[in-house]
Amino acid sequence: MEREIKIVMLVGEAKSSTFMYNGLSKHFHIEKVIQETPVSMKKIMLSRAKRLGYFNVFGQILFGVLLLPMIRFFSKKQLENVLSYLKLDSTPIPSQKIIKVDSVNSNKSLQILQELDADVVVVNGCRIISKKILNNVSSKFINTHEGITPKYRGIHGCYWALVNNDLENCGVTVHFVDAGVDTGEVLHQATVLPTKKDNFTTYPFYQTAKGIELMVKTLHEFREHSLVSKKGVEGNFIWYHPTIFQYLYYRIFKGVK
Repeated sequence: MEREIKIVMLVGEAKSSTFMYNGLSKHFHIEKVIQETPVSMKKIMLSRAKRLGYFNVFGQILFGVLLLPMIRFFSKKQLENVLSYLKLDSTPIPSQKIIKVDSVNSNKSLQILQELDADVVVVNGCRIISKKILNNVSSKFINTHEGITPKYRGIHGCYWALVNNDLENCGVTVHFVDAGVDTGEVLHQATVLPTKKDNFTTYPFYQTAKGIELMVKTLHEFREHSLVSKKGVEGNFIWYHPTIFQYLYYRIFKGVK
């Protein structure tokens, strides 16, 4: 008989966290869901500007303000089809399961994690977890990353793999969490293949669905003491949102939507 493991989730407010909770709760008991308040977009952009430069970030903002709403508007039907096909469950996480914190790295979050003393903390859609948390909580932290690491660290791993015509690395990774950006030891990786009808707004849902599948497998292996880490693929890059100029160029000349 498989031993029971105590599972806590550490999440943001993204849809992917709801999908992950519902996907996992069909197989495991989730003790609690610690949910942080999202970082403000202004703070994210200012931080990003220091690394990428203001021109690049301005291009990202233009993409988010001018193009992304139109892409979403014209993708409503395809989004419905994708969610139905992938069987992603958007039922809200039960309120009695949720513990709200300002940040996953706050003292309150640390105290809650120490008190819950879970075997595994499943991470999804929150900010980078600090060494203060990782070094002072005995639980194993496991994250689902929407990209094949370390080649596609950062965000929009599927989109950038398609831009690079790198189909064998268009996918998702489940990995242990360390203090870096998607740099933890790889546990499982798998590829996804969106259709020609998909675009920037629907690619991530294929990764979410595959990520749930891999996380279920990972937790079963953790419970059976058979979990083994492995080396990720060659290459090591951090990817960000495309600028409006990049998106239009790749849309016109490479057909990546």
